[in-house]
Amino acid sequence: MTERENILSRIRDALRVPARRPLGMTETPLPKPEDHRRVLPKVGPSESDRLSLFASNAEELRARFVVLPAIEALESEMRSMRDAEGWTRVASHRGELTDIACAKLGIPVLLTDGGYDKNDLEACQVGVTECDALIAQTGSVLVSSRSSGGRALTVLPPHHIVLARRSQLVADLPEAMALVRQKHHPNYPSMISIITGPSRTGDIERILVLGAHGPKKLTILLI
Repeated sequence: MTERENILSRIRDALRVPARRPLGMTETPLPKPEDHRRVLPKVGPSESDRLSLFASNAEELRARFVVLPAIEALESEMRSMRDAEGWTRVASHRGELTDIACAKLGIPVLLTDGGYDKNDLEACQVGVTECDALIAQTGSVLVSSRSSGGRALTVLPPHHIVLARRSQLVADLPEAMALVRQKHHPNYPSMISIITGPSRTGDIERILVLGAHGPKKLTILLI
């Protein structure tokens, strides 16, 4: 028996024996979503309540949140940002909203669905992705490796633009995870991430710095 086989054998033997509970400890059932909601900030029942709360939280987090009246306004909004920021290259992935957003920008578009060079991705000033949900309670965006064109697209470009539909705006994290289960169960994505504002740190002299470990600018366009 090799050393690797010996280690795996000992692990298998250990897993057959349940761990002893500390003296006096009883088994506690997992909390339900209703248990969390009793201590978390309240969210109003209507769509306008969720919309108002998400907008307020996004502003506090220094994310730009824009509600577009129709999908036809998406192209003009993207061109406006392109001109204001001087984009020369954009990264994105295939999707109903991303295809419309990038179709008429008139600049090269790097798609991350297939193979790509990470150096080419780092050279893009902006990454455009879809998402799985917007969470009103915290102003967060829930993305996955399937909804956002892989793992790197939401991290490497300095400006991340998220495209979302009104049906994806939910009250809290339990509702967001319910959407994920409804969409992906039983074959879940390899990565699920929650983005709450631009990347930031306050480690040095308690001074807030944006773009510490990812995009320093986050724009959320709600269709």
